[in-house]
This record gives sequence, structure tokens and C-alpha cells, in this order.
Amino acid sequence: MSTQLLLPSPPGLTACRRGDRLLLTGEGGNPPFSLGDTLQCGQCFGWRQDGEGWWQGAVGNTFCRGREEGDAVVFTGLRPGEEGAILSYFDWGRDYRAARALLCRNPVLRRAVTFAPGIRLLRQDPWEALCSFILSQNNNIPRIQKIVRALTALLGQPLTHPDAPGALLHTFPTAERLARCTPEELAPIRAGFRAGYILDAARQVAAGRLDLHTVAALPLEEARAALCQIRGVGPKVADCALLYGLGRWEVVPMDVWMKRAMAQLFPKGFPRYLRGYEGLAQQFLFHYCRHCPGALKSRVTGGTAGEKSPV
Repeated sequence: MSTQLLLPSPPGLTACRRGDRLLLTGEGGNPPFSLGDTLQCGQCFGWRQDGEGWWQGAVGNTFCRGREEGDAVVFTGLRPGEEGAILSYFDWGRDYRAARALLCRNPVLRRAVTFAPGIRLLRQDPWEALCSFILSQNNNIPRIQKIVRALTALLGQPLTHPDAPGALLHTFPTAERLARCTPEELAPIRAGFRAGYILDAARQVAAGRLDLHTVAALPLEEARAALCQIRGVGPKVADCALLYGLGRWEVVPMDVWMKRAMAQLFPKGFPRYLRGYEGLAQQFLFHYCRHCPGALKSRVTGGTAGEKSPV
């Protein structure tokens, strides 16, 4: 079986393809990142894990199936060229070792990073991130996942995998496909008031009134204002779309967990030397505060706040 080395890779890491398998290898006996922590830290909603530990999700038009094995993260069943989409999605080219070292200069963030050092910020499709976080409003993570899966099953294209017979995923529907729907046609996904919001977003994107790639390059306040023109989108959803879909690492989405965490742990904001890394810092802090008892002085209160997404 031939091995193809894929470049570039960050210091200490290697990416190679062997047949239909993609192997991302770490150093020191550890995998280069944690699939579980990355996919369950509130930044995406379309993945699930099967009984054998394989994570399965759609990355564009690719049925992505991966798990950690020894010092590697392994993806199987790839068709020619699909490795590029996976490497991009998991932000492979970025040096997270250096980013973690920067965060760890602060003792609070050092605890958060040490708790789950394998978290990465995904480079999601901008439209998928925007639509998903509109659906996340006033919702808990299990229900967000259920709505997103219902939406993809209703309007997405089916995807199968050679190593997972019987498993069926769907692509995330394009803005153009969603824009053709009526509120009545979206009733089966049970999104409630959010259905009108995603229809407005889809119609603006499909008509070209909102160009997400143009938004990505705008100054922060202008980018946020452009997204807030969508019906139902406020600063929190806009910031999630900016961070998780448009790669704006300077953005800090604020949900009930992050408001409490920042008030208690960083009342003056993140240190200035973290400029440009604030979004990564909040992701480690968000995950740490949700899962580590005693991270905050008191529990976040108010309904199902313990299950809220970052919005």
C-alpha cells in the first residue's frame, strides 16, 4: 500500500495518506488533537459517534469517518482528493502547540488548556455555521443536534461510506436550496420560530445581498453589523458565525457560561498579549467551565443553561 506524505504540517506533526486512509500523527505517543473534545465543545452540531468509537459527520460533500488510534487520528474510506477537505476542516495547517503555549502564560487559561489540550477550532463552511447557530438560539445542545440532523435529512444530499454499511448522512443544504422552501415545508424539523430566521438568512445569501466571504474580510464591527441585518440574528449569533464559520479568532461569543466565566475569571477581559487568539481562549475556557466542577464559584443558573451552546 503506497504512502503519500501531505505537506505542510505543523512542527512535530505528520499527515500522510495510505490507500484510502488519512493518518494525522502526533508526537510523544499522543494524537495530534482530540476528536471527541473538538466535536463536543459546542462549536458544531452534525457529528455523532458509533458503537465502535468512530466519529461520523459530513464535511462538505464528504462522509467523514474518523477516530483516534494510538498517536494518530485516522480517517477511512477516502476517495481521491478528499483529504484536503478534512485537513482544512480540522485546521491542520495551524501550529496549535504555539497557540497553547501563548494561552498558558495565564494561569487560569493554563488550567483550561490542561483540562482538554486537544481542542481545535474547526474551519466550518460559513453558511453552515451561520445557519446552525441561528438554530441554536435559546436551545440546548441535544435539541440543536436533532434539528440540524432533521434539516439535513429533509433538504441535504445523501452520503454513504464504504466502511460503514447502513450508515446514512446528508450534506448540509445550500442557502439556495433552503431559500426555495416555505415555512410549512420546514415544519418537520420542528425549529419553531427559528425557521423564519433561517429562511431570511438563506434568501439573503442566495440572492447575493449577503456575501459571507466579503463579510469575513470586513472590519469586525462592520462584519457583525452585516450579519445582524438578518432577521433574528443578534451579536451572539453573529459572533458565533464569525468565529466558527469565518475564522475571526478575535471574536468571543458570549453565552451564560462565558458571561459568568469572564465576570469571575477575567473581569478586565483577556490579557492584551492574546489579541487575535481570544476566540481560541474562550473555547478552552467554555469547555473547561462546563465540565470541570469548581471552575466557577457557583453554577450557571436559569433553565437548561448547563446544556447551552456558546450562544
